[in-house]
Amino acid sequence: GGGGVVVGGDGSWGVAEGAELATHTRVTLAARHPVRFARQRPLGRDLHWWLQRTGLDTLPVGRFLRTPPTQVVIDDGRYRAAVAAGAPDLRPVFSAIDGTKATWTDGATEEIDTIVLATGYRPDLGYLRPLGALDCDGRPRHREGLSTTHPGLAYVGLEWQRSLSSNSLRGVGRDAARVVRRLVAHLDAR
Repeated sequence: GGGGVVVGGDGSWGVAEGAELATHTRVTLAARHPVRFARQRPLGRDLHWWLQRTGLDTLPVGRFLRTPPTQVVIDDGRYRAAVAAGAPDLRPVFSAIDGTKATWTDGATEEIDTIVLATGYRPDLGYLRPLGALDCDGRPRHREGLSTTHPGLAYVGLEWQRSLSSNSLRGVGRDAARVVRRLVAHLDAR
C-alpha cells in the first residue's frame, strides 16, 4: 500500500521494465552504473542489422578482452525520454532496506512495496571449482568455449565467449555448433 516500485538493474531489461511499470505507478530505477543508451535504428536500419552486416556481431575478440565492455540499452528513444522525464526515476542503488523502507546513498528514504531485480545473470559454476576448471573469480577457464583445464568440457552462452553476440539468441547457436564440432573431433581422436 502506497509505496513505490524499485527496479534494480541498469541494463536493457531493467530500463525497459522500469519504463513500462512507470506508466502505472511510481518507479525508481536503482542502477550500479550509468545507463548507456544506443540508438535502435542508426541510419535507418536496426542496430542488429548493422552489427551483423559489419561483422562486429561475430568478430572473435572475446578471448582478447580482459574487461568486457559495458552492455548498452538499445533504445528507439522511448526509454531515454522516460528516464529523462523521471519515469522511472534513476538513482544509484539503495544502501539499505528495512522492512518497506529503502534508504538511498544520499540518505533519503522511500516507502516501497516491491523490488524487481532485473540484474541479468552470471553463471554459477561453483560445482566446477574443485576440478580447477574456474579462475579465482569463478569464471570458466576456457578458450572460445572449450575448457583449457579439462578436455571434453565445454561451455556455451558465456558473455564474450567468442564475440559480442555469444550470450544472445543471435550468437549462442553459432557458438554451440562450433563447440560441438570441436568436441566431436576430440572424441574421434580418442
